[in-house]
Formats: sequence, C-alpha cells, structure tokens
Amino acid sequence: MSDSLNAPEAPRPAPAEPQSPHVPGLSVRHSRAKGEPRFPDGPKADPAGSHFERRIRSFQPRRSRVTAGQADALQRLWPQWGLDIDGQCVLDLGEMFGNGNPVVLEIGFGMGEATAQMAAGDPDTNILAVDVHTPGQGNLLNLADQNGLSNIRVGNGDAIILLREMLRPDALDGLRVYFPDPWPKKRHHKRRLIQPEFLTLAATRLRPGATVHCATDWEPYAEQMLEVLTAHPDFENTQADGGFAQRPEFRPLTRFEGQGLDKGHVVNDLLFRRVPHQDR
Repeated sequence: MSDSLNAPEAPRPAPAEPQSPHVPGLSVRHSRAKGEPRFPDGPKADPAGSHFERRIRSFQPRRSRVTAGQADALQRLWPQWGLDIDGQCVLDLGEMFGNGNPVVLEIGFGMGEATAQMAAGDPDTNILAVDVHTPGQGNLLNLADQNGLSNIRVGNGDAIILLREMLRPDALDGLRVYFPDPWPKKRHHKRRLIQPEFLTLAATRLRPGATVHCATDWEPYAEQMLEVLTAHPDFENTQADGGFAQRPEFRPLTRFEGQGLDKGHVVNDLLFRRVPHQDR
C-alpha cells in the first residue's frame, strides 16, 4: 500500500490563530499538513513500502486514536526501543538488546499489558514484540519505560518480512502468538497466520528446542492450529496426550481474555517444541 504520509509537503498558509494546548490524557488530534508524518521520530506508516511482493496478509493496520501519553512515548522512545520492519537489513539481536540473553518473538500484542507483565516476570529473556497497532505500540513503550523494562523492543510492520528478511537462522528461542485474528468466515481462513507455510518459515529462525506458544479463544481456530502444528515435521507437541496445554503461569490472564471467559468462551493454549533440524 502506498504511503502518502511520506510524500513531499505541499506549501500551506500559516494558521490564522495559534492552536490551543493539548490536554494530557485526551486523544491526539494533530492538525497535520498533507505529507507531514504523524510521528516524525516514531514508527512509519508502512516501513516495508513496495519493496516486497503483494500477498494476502493476516493482519489489518489499525490507525485508531492515540493518547497524549502514547504519542509522547512514541516520540521519545521509538529511536531507542522501536524497530521499523523494512526488510532492508539483517538484525544483530545481541546488539539490539545490548546482551546475549535469549530472544522470544511475540506477534500481535494488542495494548501490551501482558507483554509488559511477562517481561517483568522474566527479565533475563528479551522480547521482540511486533504489531501494527499504533496506540498499542505507544502503550507498550510507555509501560516499558514506567516499569524499567529494558528487555522489550517494539517492532512495527509485517512479521513475515521480519522472519524472512531480517532474522538469522536459529536467532529465536521462542515464538508467541496470542489471540490472533481468527478470521471466522470460511472465505477468510486463508488469512489466518498459523498455516504450514508460516510454520516452515518460523522453523528456520527458531533454534532446536525453542517453544511455539499459541493461544486463542476461537475454538475452530484452536482445532486448526492443533492440526497444522501436529502435522508439521519441524514441531512436536509438549503434551503427552497430543492435545491442548493448560495456560502456563508465565502467560498472564488478560482483560480481553477475562471478558471472553465471562461470556463462556473456551481459551486453548498450544505448546509445541522445535525439533532438531531436518536435512532439507
């Protein structure tokens, strides 16, 4: 998709009168000229641009309202803790985090509360958290800053491009996919993230023994996840009975999940292990 936000700025007349100051806590409604980026020092609207092929994506960018606190975090912290997934370089994760601790990739973190809790509970594990939701990116950066969580980095863009173009083989010690879009309509099932092709790609970036942890409250999707993961030669179920796992203590019960449970939804966790590399 094109990025009109990065087009050259058109000349514009000066404002007739100064704008009133922004009230903290309210949604940010900047009056931007055409071509002016939303966050000059923050995440780009479409970091990969047109460098890569068009394909069916498992996500839809959401440009909802950003609070003053989220906007401030994006401006202050993105240059230090943010990553635009542009596919133009291979990352040195040790350099990115400043240490050699294991790195877990989390795809889709919503507003980031659970990610921040997991980072606080396991400070010796680095979390590379990827999403396309701008308010969530700002909120997670804010939580990391407020709680002194130096083991979080926030990625903006397509996780497929990150895995395929920007990570080295065996770079990851874990993969987390919590409550991905279930795409419930049958004609949209091809958009679901957990597919054989995705798992084959992910396997090349996961070291042997690394854990893939998925969770969903959409039972038909849980069944598909179990079927696809079980059939994939690069992964094995950690559960002796070959079924779903109990929610591990390190995965927090989120507000969203609690609301689903109150409505009678069934949440299923899946814990699979990357088996030693097969000859390809």
